[in-house]
Amino acid sequence: MGIGATAGVAAAGGIALTARAASGAGTAGASSSDALAFDKAAYTTLTSTITDADGAEHEVEYHFYKAITYVTKPVDETYQCLNVSVPVKIDGTAVDATDAPILFANSVGGYMPSSVADATGVGGGGMTGMPGGGTPSASASASASPSGEVASGGNGMVNAQGGMVSLPKLALAAGYVVVEPGARGRTLVDSGGTYYGVAPAAIVDLKAAVRYVRSNRGRIPGDVDRIVSSGTSAGGALSSLLGASGDSPLYDEPLAAIGAADASDAIFATGAWCPITDLEHADGAYEWNWGANPTSSGSTVDRTVSKELRSQFAEYQASLKLKGLGGFGTLTARNYDAYLVKQYMEPSATRYLAALSEADRKTYLAANTFITWSGGRASFSWADFLTHVGARKKSAPAFDAFDLSAGENNLFGKGTTKARHFTLYSLRHESGGSARLDSDLPGTLRLMNPMSFLTEQPNPHRTKHWWIRLGTKDSDTSHTVAANLAAAAHTLGDEVDHLYYWDEGHGANSDPGDFIAWIARITDHRPRNK
Repeated sequence: MGIGATAGVAAAGGIALTARAASGAGTAGASSSDALAFDKAAYTTLTSTITDADGAEHEVEYHFYKAITYVTKPVDETYQCLNVSVPVKIDGTAVDATDAPILFANSVGGYMPSSVADATGVGGGGMTGMPGGGTPSASASASASPSGEVASGGNGMVNAQGGMVSLPKLALAAGYVVVEPGARGRTLVDSGGTYYGVAPAAIVDLKAAVRYVRSNRGRIPGDVDRIVSSGTSAGGALSSLLGASGDSPLYDEPLAAIGAADASDAIFATGAWCPITDLEHADGAYEWNWGANPTSSGSTVDRTVSKELRSQFAEYQASLKLKGLGGFGTLTARNYDAYLVKQYMEPSATRYLAALSEADRKTYLAANTFITWSGGRASFSWADFLTHVGARKKSAPAFDAFDLSAGENNLFGKGTTKARHFTLYSLRHESGGSARLDSDLPGTLRLMNPMSFLTEQPNPHRTKHWWIRLGTKDSDTSHTVAANLAAAAHTLGDEVDHLYYWDEGHGANSDPGDFIAWIARITDHRPRNK
């Protein structure tokens, strides 16, 4: 199964990779006695040089299991398969990954299909087709990515220097087992014109992949009770949903339809970067956050639409009755701006400025006079922060576009219908005040929203550990989306590590090394040498 003496060299912002392959023992494919049994012998041995988050290089020898179909009745094996990478030696020292944490790293972007079938090593998964999602601002070019999705590959993240970050590679170098699942996505269409990757296909596939891993306890390396999910943007939303909805019976029927393993799909921890989620309320949240900001051309969106959507957000936020972190109290549309500034934005700016040299800090503050720097802390108003961010990324409505052009309209398509409205506001704007959503949509929306499992009747099988990150200049969605997710989990007593990266945009990951260390801490992992 060798893939050649040299697989080339790739360097991407702090993650440098060189790879060479050697033949592994055994034959490809699952055990004939059980279609979903993990075949320990079906691997290729690869050796890669990985640069960790601190800049140190590590030579990692690992077993690479490629394109394992994780269900017995796949709709499309190109997407319904996963790769497994198991460290064998790190810097020449043999390691025992039998009980190591498992990083479950999806590479979904824009709710597009993602595949690992053609990957040649760890971190090789990616979404297929062009990214999408959301309604671009009126001045956006036709070729622009509507949702600003970062090109994916091992999570598709960007560090503070603009280079790519690969959590799968970092995790492997830390001695963790890495599982990279593929999943169907919204643009997939068969020869009969049926869209077979629309909601809830992606989350059903990811749950099936988790079930595959957990059903192979004792066969697949790693601790199947210590699965930590990661994902960015739509992938971050799906990672959040995996964590919130573990073992919910609401998914049993679609999981049975694709032949998922009879096992738990609960995970231990969730890592979510800039999650694009809570979609049925996202238009109102977006206008609350970015309604006053102009488009990139300097124009404003329809004021009436923006105002009506903001009112919807106020009603929704009041219904949640969430308490803010840090003892803030109940979060409402009236105080959310103060909460975001106090809990997230000012601490983010403070960390950024404190890390600069005195000369660089002076230069930055001179260029950004809205910030008051006193006693080693930054302070500013919400209005000045919005001005600092500048143009909004999307038009109004941002997600359920009136003309059905948003990626999310496609996400909620059905059968041969490519796109549908999924909010009454947009539907009735186009079809009249008496129009009703299709009867299947409320149930489908519930299956796609992690908040469904964190409020009202919280899921007892949810993850209890949350790592949530996004950039302060990310206007792909409202800042309230991630903050509500964090507040809901925190209100339930879960451990929540949530912060914002100052002046970073969509897909940012400025502290990947801290995430890797967080996994070790919450799983109580201590590396074992053979």
